[in-house]
Amino acid sequence: MDLAAYEKWWVGYDYPPKKQGADRLLILSMEKKLRSHRWFYGINETGLQHKGALRSAGINMDKYSGQPIIGIANTWSELNSCNMSLRSVSEEVKKGILEAGGIPLEFPVISLGEELMKPTAMLYRNLLAMEIEETLRAYPLDGVILLGNCDKTIPGLLMGAISANLPAIQLNGGPKKPGVFNGKKLGSGTDLWKYWDDLRIGKISQDEWEEIGKSLSCGFGSCNTMGTASTMNGLLEAMGMMPLGLSTLPVDSPERLAISKDAGKRIVTMVKEDLKPSDFITSSSLDNAITACMALGGSTNAVIHLTAIAGRRNISVYPERFEEIGSRVPCIADVQPTGKKLMDEFNDAGGIPALLCNLKDHLDLTAKTYTGETLKNLLKSQKVKNQTIIRAMVDPVIKAPTLVVLHGNLAPDGAVLKVSAASPHLFSHTGPALVFKNYADMLDRIDDPLLDVDEDTILVLQNAGPKGVPGMPEWGMIPIPKKLQEKGICDMVRISDSRMSGTSFGTVILHVAPESAAGGPLSLVQDNDIIELNVQERKIEWKISAEELEKRTKNRPVLQEKILRGYPGLYIREVLQANQGCDFRFLKPESDEDLIFIQPVVGRS
Repeated sequence: MDLAAYEKWWVGYDYPPKKQGADRLLILSMEKKLRSHRWFYGINETGLQHKGALRSAGINMDKYSGQPIIGIANTWSELNSCNMSLRSVSEEVKKGILEAGGIPLEFPVISLGEELMKPTAMLYRNLLAMEIEETLRAYPLDGVILLGNCDKTIPGLLMGAISANLPAIQLNGGPKKPGVFNGKKLGSGTDLWKYWDDLRIGKISQDEWEEIGKSLSCGFGSCNTMGTASTMNGLLEAMGMMPLGLSTLPVDSPERLAISKDAGKRIVTMVKEDLKPSDFITSSSLDNAITACMALGGSTNAVIHLTAIAGRRNISVYPERFEEIGSRVPCIADVQPTGKKLMDEFNDAGGIPALLCNLKDHLDLTAKTYTGETLKNLLKSQKVKNQTIIRAMVDPVIKAPTLVVLHGNLAPDGAVLKVSAASPHLFSHTGPALVFKNYADMLDRIDDPLLDVDEDTILVLQNAGPKGVPGMPEWGMIPIPKKLQEKGICDMVRISDSRMSGTSFGTVILHVAPESAAGGPLSLVQDNDIIELNVQERKIEWKISAEELEKRTKNRPVLQEKILRGYPGLYIREVLQANQGCDFRFLKPESDEDLIFIQPVVGRS
C-alpha cells in the first residue's frame, strides 16, 4: 500500500502521517488496515486521547499493538426475563475473544421484552436496529457479537448489523424450562391462551389460574414453544448467522457456554478474513430460512422480520418466495402450537441441524455461513435423533402449505394465514363481518351476551396495524366470544391488520395490507358485509358492489395521521407496511449503492 493510498484511507486526521515519521505501529496498521486503527494510530493527539478513554474504563491500552477490537452488543435487562441469561453468555464470549488475541468491549443496547413492553416490542424493533447500526458506525469496532433472545430483539439486532456490515455473529440465550401444572408440562403462550379461555367460561377457578401463572414463570429464557423467539433464532441458524445447534439448547446448558466462547474466537478470525454479513446473508440463505420456517410451523411474525432483513440487503422475498417455498414444504416439527411437543424435546431430537438434514433436498447447501464453510459441510456430522418429533418429509406433522399469503380486494398487498395452526373446516368459508373499530372496542364488546354473532360470523379488527396503534401489536387472535365458547365453539375466521404471537393458534388472517390507518380497504368494512376465505385459491374477497365501494370511499372521513412526539411520531411518519417488513422508509436501501456503510470522520470530537 503506497503512501498516497494510505493517506486517502486515513480520513479525518488533522495531520496525515509522513513517510519519514512512520513507526512500527503505523506500518502495522498500514498492512492490516483494521477499522479501529483509525482511532488509535493517529500521529497527533487524538490517538493518545482515544487510548486514554479506554484506559480510564479499565482497558489496558499500553499493551495495545493493533489487535482487532470486538464489540459485544448485549440486550440483557432486568425488564426482560427472556434475556437475563445473556450476562453469562457475554462472559464466555469475552474469554473467547481474548484467547484469540482480540479486545472485547461490551456495550448495552435496548432490550425488547415482549411481555412488559407496551403497546408492543415491535414498535421498537427498528429503534434497536438503528442503535446497533449507529453504535457500530460511531465507535472503533472491527466486528461484533450480537446477544439477543426475546422475539423482536433477534431481528432488530440482525437488521442493524446487516446495515453496518461489519463482521458479525449472533448468539441467543435459549428457551426456558417447561413449567408443570397438574402433571402436565406447560407451553409458554400456547397453554396460557387455552387456560385463559377456560377461565372465561368457568372451567377453571381463579386460584387455579394463579397457579398456572406461577408455573409459566419458571425462570430465564424465551418461550418454550415454536413462538417468534424460537422461530427467529432457528432461522438464524439456517441463514448461517448463528452457530448450528445453539438456538434450542437450554439456557443453563454447558454446551451453550462452550459454543459462545468458540464464537468469541471465531469473530476475531472473521475480522482478519473480512467476512461480513453481506457475504453470507444472500438470496440463497434467505430462501433456506424461509424453508426452515415452513418446516418448523414457524411464527407468522417471521414473515415480517425476514422481509425486513432481506430488505436491508435490497432483496425481495415477499410474497413470491413465501408463496413458492410454502407450496412445497410441509411442517415436519412436532412442536406447539402446530404440534404437541416443547422446545426441550425438539432439542433432544436434534434441533435445527436435524431439521435441516431432513430438508436437504429443499435447501441450497452451497450457501456460505459465518464459519466460512458451506451449509453442506456443516451438516455432514448432524443427524435426526427422534423421527417422531422431527419427521421425514414423507411423514409430516402437517402437509404443505404451512403458511400462505392471501390476496384479494380486502388485502391488495397481501395478508398472511398460518394454515398449520388453523382449522381445516374453515379453509373455505363465507360469512358476515362483525367489525371492531379498534382494540378497545373489541375488549368492550367481545363478551357481551347480546353481541350479534354466531359461528359463521367473521370477526374483523380495524386500526391495529403499524401506523394505527402505532407498532402493530399482537392483537390479531381475537378471543372467541364468550357466548360461543359456552356452546363449544373454539375457532372462527378472524381478520385484522395486526399480528399475533407465534405461540397463538386459530384461523386468524393477519398483516392485512394496506392497513386501516393507511386507508386500506379494511377500513371500509362494515357489519354484515360478506367476506369469503378460500385457502386453496389463496383468496380473501370482500363481497361489495362497485357502487357501494365508491359511496363508502367518498364518505370516508379524511384520515388524520396521529400527531405524536418523539420516537412514536417518527415511527408513524416513516414505517412501511407489513408487505415491506414494517421497516423505516429511510433505512431500507433503494439500490445496491445504498448498501455502502458510511464510515465516520475520525478526528477531534
